[in-house]
Amino acid sequence: MQGELIKKYKNLLIIIIILIVIGVFVYIFLPRSNNEKRVIKDNISPPASDTAQNTETENIAKPIETSTPVYITIKKPVEPPLPEDTDRFVVTLKDTNENIASNLFDGEYITSKNSFVSLLGDKDDTNTILSGAYRISKEMTDKQLLGVLKDKPYMKWVIIPEGMRKEEIVKILGDALSWSAKQKNDWINKDTIEKPEYIEGVYFPDTYLIPIDESPKNVANRLISKFNENFSFYLPEFTAKNIKWTTALTLASIVQREAANNADAPLIAGILWNRLNQKIALGVDATLQYIRGDTGNGWWAPISLDDKKIDSTFNTYMYKGLPPRPISNPGISAIDAILNPTKTDCLYYIHDKNHITHCSATYEEHLANIEKYLKNTE
Repeated sequence: MQGELIKKYKNLLIIIIILIVIGVFVYIFLPRSNNEKRVIKDNISPPASDTAQNTETENIAKPIETSTPVYITIKKPVEPPLPEDTDRFVVTLKDTNENIASNLFDGEYITSKNSFVSLLGDKDDTNTILSGAYRISKEMTDKQLLGVLKDKPYMKWVIIPEGMRKEEIVKILGDALSWSAKQKNDWINKDTIEKPEYIEGVYFPDTYLIPIDESPKNVANRLISKFNENFSFYLPEFTAKNIKWTTALTLASIVQREAANNADAPLIAGILWNRLNQKIALGVDATLQYIRGDTGNGWWAPISLDDKKIDSTFNTYMYKGLPPRPISNPGISAIDAILNPTKTDCLYYIHDKNHITHCSATYEEHLANIEKYLKNTE
């Protein structure tokens, strides 16, 4: 009887201990779980789509943004290998006949520099040999070398100036590389629009040595690759300042067109940053010129009052913020200016007839500058 009683109380004690453990578990863990849910709920941010919708409605660009750069990863086209026992011989844009003969002599392709200069003609004549790259061999005689150099080069030099739009660039490329009308059209409307980031701004201004038989698409990749090489230096700085690389490039493309020269770029950048950060319309002619296009007087002809009525997000008189994409292909000076703008109170600027920039902090001062530097000059 006593054993059964002990057994009964023992079972009851075990039940009590289990209930205590369950109670402690509920007390400790359940409130903490509820608190976590409440904290998470209190810190929910607006959905990204809502933010984008508000920005689009207000049409105000946000020049300072936290983002991870979506960087272009294009590999530079690989040049085809040279035929066996041949070398690439480059004639630069500044080489004279004497320079050419000296380079051939130094490379041990000829045994007499003076004799080869005589074969080429006047030593100061820079037009005897076309600049570019030629396939030559040390097995060639002087006359064979002369025959190769008098022929067309298999690679040509192409100079892309700063601040051009694609339509201007394709004309330079097409003329130098003998592209057909279809190839030029495809370069504009197919080869350079595969991604939004590729449409404009990444066709880097520089001097290129390009194979004459390279495909237009590969030429586009070549220019983008050069952009990557130069822009990669600035990416960490833009990231550190929370500036999206696409924002930086778009603003740089405007600065490139609006600055009177590279030395002026930081001042123009400072003024445009001021207008963006104060949510004032940029009001720049270059964006209007871009969307208007060439009406017969060139791509960058002065705008008219009618042009200011064009209903487009590229119309920075009508819409605040940056246009959807770059309007030109800027050089390093303009890109650097976006990172290192001149600190200024100015919100307005004009260029006088001597290409000197005059800026002002108020619209009244701006009107006075127009009167002083533009209207009252002969």
